[in-house]
Formats: sequence, structure tokens, C-alpha cells
Amino acid sequence: MELGLVGLGKMGGNMRERIRRAGHTVIGYDRNPDVADVNSLQGLVDKLKGPRVVWVMVPAGAATQSTIDELAELLSPGDIVVDGGNSRWTDDEKHAEELKAKGIGFVDCGVSGGVWGLENGYALMYGGDKDDVAKVQPVFDALKPEGDFGSVHAGKVGAGHFAKMVHNGIEYAMMQAFAEGWELLEKVDSVTDVREIFRSWQEGTVIRSWLLDLAVNALDDDEHLEKLRGFAADSGEGRWTVEAAIDNAVPLPAITASLFARFASRQDDSPQMKMIAALRNQFGGHAVESKK
Repeated sequence: MELGLVGLGKMGGNMRERIRRAGHTVIGYDRNPDVADVNSLQGLVDKLKGPRVVWVMVPAGAATQSTIDELAELLSPGDIVVDGGNSRWTDDEKHAEELKAKGIGFVDCGVSGGVWGLENGYALMYGGDKDDVAKVQPVFDALKPEGDFGSVHAGKVGAGHFAKMVHNGIEYAMMQAFAEGWELLEKVDSVTDVREIFRSWQEGTVIRSWLLDLAVNALDDDEHLEKLRGFAADSGEGRWTVEAAIDNAVPLPAITASLFARFASRQDDSPQMKMIAALRNQFGGHAVESKK
């Protein structure tokens, strides 16, 4: 089949290549002319035969909204737009209604796989009407990992991005657990080879996982992570997961704590810890460190 792909960055560029390897035609547009096949969204739409499928792979928020707004004016009834970025699930319903008014279908798709997806495949979680999903299915089949798993029609519009959001929330908590365990092992004098302990866990343990494999890779590159600053950004999905948990009265203590730990990483001199140090000194006479 033919596919228009908007956004050819680290993910989009590799996705284009994987889909082409499966024998499909991909016309790609990106603001970077060095990687684009056409020089505009109009050019992309003109290159595709109807009914068209256009996959949007740009940053969530304003970039996605402006792209969908423009496509709404360029596409025809019966065409389909797929949002494969990390959009908030609540935006999907808005986009679906906007496009429905023009007779254009909409599918949201959470995509996981990162830089490894080209060779290993991408885990896909998509939401939308079953007839719209069916029109995109050959592309889903091309992108997914080999085998029976790695791809799911999660439900109605918004379900794909909601599932990907929860996936990323779980990822936050799992990474935080590995990070805390690593720090504790590094701290104890009796432990002499933390990297090899992590490596030993790769076989026969209940915590063996791809994340553990990646942790070992990182420690092989920099055994004590001395080249890195202790800072970790959050890309939005962790916050949205916690907000959804509050809205639905679902307790998520591990995921919430892992999100707040990201915030703590941004503080070289934590104001909260100043207050805690001051209080400990006041009630218990515990020593405090003066700022140099």
C-alpha cells in the first residue's frame, strides 16, 4: 500500500525504512529537506492515490495540531490520518471530531521501540473505528515485531495513546527501581563489582528484562556513570498517567514517586532538603551543612 509519513526524525525516519523493507510505498515529508521526499504537505497529498493514509509523526501539542489542521484542508472524504506521536489521549477525540467533519477518518497509535525499532520492530497500540484501523493494518503489520505479539487494537479513539501513556508510566517506575538499586549497591563498601552484579541478573532472575540489558550496556560504556550528570527529564506521559490516576481514583504510588524523583533531579540544591535539614537541626540538634 501507499503511505504518507509526516516527520522523519529518529523514529519517523527508521519507520519509513522498515515500512519500505516490507514492500510498501512511503512518501515522506519533513521540514528538513535533506530527508524529505517532497517539499510540502500539499506535495505529499498530491503524490498519494486515494483513499489516502497519512501518518503524522511529529512532537505532541502545537506541532501535531497544526499538521492535522492543515491535513484537514488538503485530504478528501474517505482518507485516514494516523497520529503516531506521543499525543495526550484527550487530544485524540478533538482531532477525530475535527477530521470527521470533513469525512476523514482518524486513528491514534502509541509507538514504542525507540532507536532499536528499525531492526526489532515497534510495539504498537492503536485506537479507532475498526474499519479505519483495517485500512492501516498493512502498515501496522510492517512495523510490528515478528511473531504473534507486539500489536494491539486497544479500543476506541484515544485508547492507543492512553495505553502508550500507561506503558511509559510503568517504564518510569521500572527505571527508578533499577536506579535506586544501583545507587545502593554502589554505596556499600562490601560490594566490589556492581556492573557484574547487574550482568548476573540477566539470566535466571525475575527482573531480567530489556531495561536491565540496557542498564548493563550503559555500565559497560561508563562503569560508574561518572560521565553523566544526575538529571532526567520527563516527556509528559508520566505526568499524564498520574493525572489520569487521580481522575479515576486509582492509586499509583510507584509511578507517582518515580515521576517526582525526576523533578528532584533538576535541583542541585534542593529547597525542600534545606527545610528538612533545618527541622532536623531544630528538633534533634542534627548537624547541618552550610552552603559554600
